[in-house]
Amino acid sequence: MNRGCGPKGGRFGGHHHGGRFAQHAQEMFNRGFGLRRVPVNIEETEGSFIIHLFAPALVKENLKVATKDDILTISYKPNESVENPEAFSRREYRNEAFERAFALNGKVLNDEISATYTDGVLKVTLPKNPETNTPEKNILVD
Repeated sequence: MNRGCGPKGGRFGGHHHGGRFAQHAQEMFNRGFGLRRVPVNIEETEGSFIIHLFAPALVKENLKVATKDDILTISYKPNESVENPEAFSRREYRNEAFERAFALNGKVLNDEISATYTDGVLKVTLPKNPETNTPEKNILVD
């Protein structure tokens, strides 16, 4: 099942530092093993894009961050252990599998991507490709 995420148009992050990754990131999509949707913020700095994916209570070893065909994929698949539903008197969350994917469109140095998982937030740092992240140029209209 493919689902579009995020608004059409606009920018992720708040500041423009020369890259257009944010516009290309609008092509991101969320496809999952279930219906779990994990929220992300995408920050743009002078030299990188940083994805902050909010997903508390995960087992770090079950997280996977990978690139293939200029697509960054972040996925999580919990161990196959089945929780006993009778053990809960109330249940508002589950530790379910998810997958998020982001089109990189040549804007990132794939070999230099790094990731950390701390306090329930996966932080993926995507260094900008200086050859494809050129400053915006205003064109004078006559």
